[in-house]
Formats: sequence, structure tokens, C-alpha cells
Amino acid sequence: MPSEAQQDKPASSPRKPAGWESTLGRVALWTGGALLAVIVSVATIVGVALAVAYPNLPDISELSDYRPKLPLRVFSAEGVLIGEFGEERRNLTPIAEIPQVMKDAVLAIEDTRFYSHGGVDYRGLLRAAVANLGRVKSQGASTITMQVARNVYLSSEKTFTRKLYEVLLTMKLEHLLTKDQILEIYMNQIFLGNRSYGFSAASEAYFGKPMKDITIAEAAMLAGLPKAPSAYNPISNPKRARARQLYIIQRMEENGYITAAQAAAAKQQELKIRSGGEVLRVHGDYVAETVRQLVYAQYGDEAYTRGLNVFTTVKLSHQEAAYKALRKGIMDYERRQIYRGPEQFVDLPADPKELDDAVDDALAEHPDNGDVMSAVVLEASPRRVVAVRQTGEELEITGEGLRPAQPGLSAKAPPKIKLRRGAVIRVLKTPKNTWEITQLPEVEGAFVALDPRDGGILAMIGGFDFNKNKFNHVTQAWRQPGSAFKPFIYSAALEKGFTPSTMVNDSPLFFDAGVTGGQPWEPKNYDGKFEGPMQLHTALAKSKNMVSIRILEAVGPHNAQDWVLRFGFDAEKHPPYLPMALGAGSVTPMQMATAYSVFANGGYRVNPWLVTRITDHKGRTLVESQPPLLNESARAIDARNAFIMNRLLQEITRSGTAAKAQASLKRPDVYGKTGTTNDAIDTWFAGFQPTVAAVVWMGYDTPRSLGDRETGGGLSLPVWISFMETALKGVPVAEPTAPDGVINVAGEWYYQEYSNGAGITSLGGAAPTEPALVPLTPLTPLGGSTGEGTPGTPATDRSLLNSDGLPPTPSRPPAGEERRSILDLFRN
Repeated sequence: MPSEAQQDKPASSPRKPAGWESTLGRVALWTGGALLAVIVSVATIVGVALAVAYPNLPDISELSDYRPKLPLRVFSAEGVLIGEFGEERRNLTPIAEIPQVMKDAVLAIEDTRFYSHGGVDYRGLLRAAVANLGRVKSQGASTITMQVARNVYLSSEKTFTRKLYEVLLTMKLEHLLTKDQILEIYMNQIFLGNRSYGFSAASEAYFGKPMKDITIAEAAMLAGLPKAPSAYNPISNPKRARARQLYIIQRMEENGYITAAQAAAAKQQELKIRSGGEVLRVHGDYVAETVRQLVYAQYGDEAYTRGLNVFTTVKLSHQEAAYKALRKGIMDYERRQIYRGPEQFVDLPADPKELDDAVDDALAEHPDNGDVMSAVVLEASPRRVVAVRQTGEELEITGEGLRPAQPGLSAKAPPKIKLRRGAVIRVLKTPKNTWEITQLPEVEGAFVALDPRDGGILAMIGGFDFNKNKFNHVTQAWRQPGSAFKPFIYSAALEKGFTPSTMVNDSPLFFDAGVTGGQPWEPKNYDGKFEGPMQLHTALAKSKNMVSIRILEAVGPHNAQDWVLRFGFDAEKHPPYLPMALGAGSVTPMQMATAYSVFANGGYRVNPWLVTRITDHKGRTLVESQPPLLNESARAIDARNAFIMNRLLQEITRSGTAAKAQASLKRPDVYGKTGTTNDAIDTWFAGFQPTVAAVVWMGYDTPRSLGDRETGGGLSLPVWISFMETALKGVPVAEPTAPDGVINVAGEWYYQEYSNGAGITSLGGAAPTEPALVPLTPLTPLGGSTGEGTPGTPATDRSLLNSDGLPPTPSRPPAGEERRSILDLFRN
């Protein structure tokens, strides 16, 4: 029997290691304490960081009135863009005017929860932080608000400091602005490649259309650009851009922005992407550059960032007609020139892939010049040439297309002009949709058209191609006008008593050294023939040089010099010597257009002007110009003089050297004069209809002959006619009204006081009696106030003014200089 002690002893049980409970408790306590310490430390660090960083955040209150850098934009009279200047191509568009499809595409790929979150995607932020800690590729978690903060105020470096500032700025933006305001800033601020900032500018840059007209497929393509504008550029990386576009269309469908049918249609749409080098649709480079100079003179560097919109007097239809007409005229002349050979020779590899690279490299240095395109010859024979364009398109040129380059296809052709594999040539598409070999022209040209009723510039083409030669021949080229200057001498003669029926002898003239002060001078007519006595109007229609010289001799060179100042010419450019009768002075095409406008509008001097209105980016008018009013303060010549001169100029376009004008346009109300200088160095046609005055010039920058058979009627007149076919479409025929003081006798118009033989009836031995000349009738001097409606010098547009609007005091050079200058004139 067990003892009592044994009975009282409890049953034995397993025992846990001593202190286990206390150890576990201590671990839990220490872990909790450490975690709490970390939390407190992090909170303290974040608090300190916030306390330090928040006051240093930039002031974002200005974003409530968002004003990004906006370019200077130049528009035609119809509001069509013709030029843009500035580092950032941007068109500020309010959120209400951004199409819903564009907003949906952006939200689908960039921030689907934009309208529901508070500005920060915390899960994405944590993921980006872990990626940054682990030095692996960032996953990207920026919301649209965070992108706005970064793009407007911060750099794109991936550091904790920058991310902290970004988060803080995002909070400020969400507090200060509405969601629509934030999205508006994003849609206008983001860089999208091709110098485009904002989706409106990108739509124009990539598709050549306003953002309001874009499709789902186009919106998806643009929405893919913010992530990497270079990598997803549809011009330079079309395959990657296409892949991202398809993904965005899928995201739009998944998020309910479009239906499955719309998504399928969008994926099938073929997009028309503009090429990187494609120019603006309107060929207004010279106009835009002139405007840029004017605006920069007034606003300085601010002109390129204020978002100024400049509206001009230029008519879109007139500008395009002028561009096409001048280029065609120059290229038609170029076809008659000797082929100068390829622009370069390159070695072409046999491997197709290497061949493509070689062609790309070669043509990169020879970009297309409008419709005059570059290509590399792959095969060449006298009957067939195969060439390849930079696009990879192969061209086959045969028959008439080879004619311009025939010298280069001859077996005996010199190496520098011979067409062979690797030759870089120029090609042109013909109206028959075939290809023709051509060459870049060396000759230049200019075209300008004004509204003679107020001086507004309707069209201006300063050269064959602005990118090839930025020199504006309309306003900067001083050239001899040749016979196109004769009407101003005849105009002076009318005031001296001459009439359209005055008989003047077209017979040889000779001036010895005693008259010229140098070498003897024996002028000739263009055709070398002399036709004897003829009426004044016939002499001008036939452009008889002997008659013009006799008239100037009778009027007096100094009197004539004073007279031509009324039309806007400069005295120092027209020395008072007899060669002035043949246009031996210097003019610009703009001066000639201004001068012929005096005849067109009944005798008023109107200065050319270009800018009608300047507005800011919100459309508020800053400057507005009104067309000048024609009143007697602007009168340059008597209305009778202008009327009779128009009668003389009309005969030129009916039966004279410009008879093709009326015959081609099939209307009588066109007037003008051809001009060809000695050795055909310059060719002109200056003419008008009462609603438009236009001048064409052609010549080489370094003066040399255009060719023995080239004339103003053959080179410049066809350009003028081509332009007028467009400019006068729908314009009714103008019926001239005779002013007071003129009388019609036997079908001819006279000043009333010179009718019935009272004026000069003959000159130069054409008849036995020659009445004395009467003095020029003085007119009120031009000038005075520079306000609207007066011909004084405007405060702006100096680059377009070739005279100051005032009659300059004729400057007489010293005797020695006078002798040298006349020798220079006679040398021509």
C-alpha cells in the first residue's frame, strides 16, 4: 500500500522549457516596438521633409490662367495658316473644344481613373519606388495630374526627391484646379514630337487636319505619343506607332469608350501621315517671313512666345495661283536650257538592303523642291531610265520624258553630265501622269499682286523656292525695268502737250561723246528696224526705243525724273539722262506694282500694306489696320492722265507686244507693258485690271543673258496671264468712265485743251511744224500726315516701301560722278 506521501504527490506531466513564454513575449514586444519606431521615424522624416519641401514648391497659382509659349502664326485673309514661327508649335485649345474621342483615347491609355482618384495612384507609386530601390526598370505610375506637375515645373529624373516634389505638387494642383482644368493643361502642354506641343498642334503636324476632325484611329495614334514621342512617332517609326495605336484602341474598347464595331473599324482605317519635310499647304513662305520681320520689329523676342495671330491681305486663291504660275514659267524656261548633268554621283551596292540605305543617304542631301523631286538612277540607256525615289518608288522614264536630258544620254557625253547608275537627278510629273527628267533652275523670278484700290498685297512670291533662296526678289531685288518703264515717260509727255495721235519719227539716233560725256551712243530698236513716223500710241504698243528717247528729250530728263517720283520711284535710282527712256534705272517689282496701281486706280498713289489685324491667342484684337481711303491728298497724277494712259496700255494688250493677254483672257479690260533689258538680262510684264495690279520679273541673281530670243512677252507675260485666269474668274468686265476734261475725237481721247491739233502734233521730223512744249502741270505734293488714307510713310511695313511716300528732292551728283554714271548706263 502506498504511503501517504506517495498518494499526495500529483501525477507527473510534460514540462515546457523554462522561460519560453517570457522569451516569446519579449520578441513580440521588441518587434512591435521596432515597427512602431520605424513608423514614427518615417512619419518624422516625412513630416520634416514636408515641412522643408512644401514651402519651396513653386507657385502654381498662374496655372489657373494657363499661358504656355505659343508661336507666332501668320494667316491669309481667309484665316488659313500660311506660316508659323517659334520653338514650340502649339495651338492652345480650351477643354470644351477638344473632341471627346481625343480625351477618351488619352484617358484610356494614360489614366483611366483620372476623374475618380485624388491625383496620386498610391499602388503605382509604391511599385515605382520599389523599382527605383531595386534599380530595375521603372513601371511608370504617373497620373495625368502628376505628369502636368512634372512637365510644367520639374525635370524627368527618377529620384526620390523629384518624386516627393511631384507628389506634393500634384496635391496642390488637385486642390487649386478642377479636373477639367488639369486635363486642359495636359492636352495643350505635353510634347508629342515633330516640334508639336499639345494634341491640336500634333493633329496638324501628323495628319494635316484640325483636331476637331480626327477619327478614332487618328486619336489613338496621337494618344500613343506621350509615352515616348520619338519611339512611337508615326513618321519615323511607323511599325511601333501602329502597334501602340492598336493597343490603345483595345483599351478604349475595354473601358467602354467605344463599341466593338467602332474598334474593328478603327483598326482597319488606313491613316494618311504627313511626311516630316512636308511644307504648309499654302505656299506663303515669303509673305510669312515678311510678316515675321514686321512683328519682330515691334514685339522683339516676345513675338515668338505670345501666341500672336497675324492676319494679312493675302488672298489664298491668288497666292496659290501666283506660286503655280511663276514655278511653271521658270520650269518652262528651264526646259529650253542645256542639261547641266546630275547633281551628284554615288556608288550603289548590289545588296538590296545596302542599296536602300545608300539611296536614303544620297537623297537626304538632295531634298525634294516642291514638285521638282530627287531620285537616284538605277539603270540608264538612250531609250529608258529607271530611277528610285527616297520612298522606294521606282520610276521608269521613256520617250519625251528623256528629251531634256538627251545630252547626258549620248554615248559621247562628258563624264560630269552623263546619266549612269548612281546619278542623282531631278524628276517632274507631267500633266499626262508620266515622269520627265529635269533640273533645279538657276534662274530666279518674282511675282507680286496688289489691290490698286487700297494697296493691299494679294499675292507675293519672292523667288522660285524659299528653302533654296530666301532672298525676296519682290522687295529686295533692284533691277533694270527696261521697256516696262516707258509708260511713265509717256505719262510725263501727256502733261507736256503730247497726245495719243502725236506723230513721232522712229528713225536712227546718234549721240556723240560731247552729249554723253563719254563714249558715243547709237541706240537701236529691239528688232533692229526703223519704221519712220508713227503715232504715239502705236509707238508704245510696238515699244519703239527711238520714239521713247525722242519723247524724253523733248520733255527733258530732269522734268521726267521729277514726274516719275509721283509714282513712288527713287530719284537717285533714275539719273536724269536719256537712257532713262529705255528703263536704264533701277526698280524693285514691288515698286513697279505700286507705280502701275496709279494708272489702275485713276491717278492715286497707294502704298502697299500687308497686315490687317493682330490678335492674341484668345482672339482679342491688339492691332487693326484699315484700308486707306482714296482722296485728293493721295492724288499722284491727274485723272485725265491716268485715263489716257490706260487707253495706251490697253492697245498694248490688244495688238502690241502683249497681245496674248486679251486673246488668252478673252476680255478687253486688261492693261500692261512688257519689258526686256539689253541682252535680255531682265524680262518683265507689268499690268492690271482695275481690281488687281500684278508684276512679273525673271532673271539671274548674278546678271547674265537669259538668251537671245527671250523677251518679257515670251517669259514673263505667260506667268501674268496664268495668274489672271484665276484672279479674274467671276470678276465682271470693267467699263472705264471718262473723267471731266477729256474729249473723244474720231475715236481717240485727248485732253480737252489739246484737241483739234492744239497739242504737239509731231516730233523728230515727222511734220514741218512742232508747237512749243507746255510746262508740266504742278500737282499738290505728296506727303504730309502719315495717318490712314494719306500716302505718307506708314509707321510699319518699311520692308515693303521702296520710297518714303514723299517726293524726294532730286539729287544732282557732282560733274565727275555724273560723267561716270552716264558711262555706266550707256555701257548697257
